[in-house]
Amino acid sequence: MNALTLSDVAVSRGAGPVISGVSFTVQPGEVLALVGPNGAGKTSLIESVSGVVTNSAGSIQLGGTRIDKLSRVQRARLGIVHIEQGRAVFPSLTVRENLSLTARTPAELDAALANFPELEKRIDSPSGLLSGGEQQMVVLARAFAAKPAFLLIDEMSLGLAPVVFTRLFPIVAKIAETGVGVLLVEQFTELALGLAEQAIVVAGGKVSYSGPAARLQDEPELLHRAYLG
Repeated sequence: MNALTLSDVAVSRGAGPVISGVSFTVQPGEVLALVGPNGAGKTSLIESVSGVVTNSAGSIQLGGTRIDKLSRVQRARLGIVHIEQGRAVFPSLTVRENLSLTARTPAELDAALANFPELEKRIDSPSGLLSGGEQQMVVLARAFAAKPAFLLIDEMSLGLAPVVFTRLFPIVAKIAETGVGVLLVEQFTELALGLAEQAIVVAGGKVSYSGPAARLQDEPELLHRAYLG
């Protein structure tokens, strides 16, 4: 099984390190929640995995092979798919056209739509006319159509009403059930922990907790201490 493994990873921006000494493994089909206070370095860490930024120390491996010296495009070809903050649809393209950027056949497009019946009704609508929640569905469906080995999701709920993003979380679980490993950065900690098997809490640029997500749910005081670093 080709696990995604980070070993003592550090990321620097500007004057100095943003986050350092991070080690964890995401298995295929597993959801790992990466949570912590704002500014803790979560986005920088997930960007180092996909190649948006370069890690300044440590190693990132996929199936035992280092990938941290590869370009972002090369990592994407290996199955590292990154959904960045915001809803990056092409607004002038229809839903069908957005999905066809990664779905190579009609069967792949249908498979990507299977979890999103709302999108089937809007398949020929310009994506820019969709609601925020529908646009996020397009982004998720397009990412799934790319056949990821590992899906990196950064703040999927950003700017969405609770009734909308709670609809999206079960879809992420279904994607993981197909064998896709998911690294989930999310501001709504309880929802993320409820979805994940494992959790990493980062605070003050370092890991303050690494272990079962359920334990943080069961021990609120432990979660509080982890957030304080």
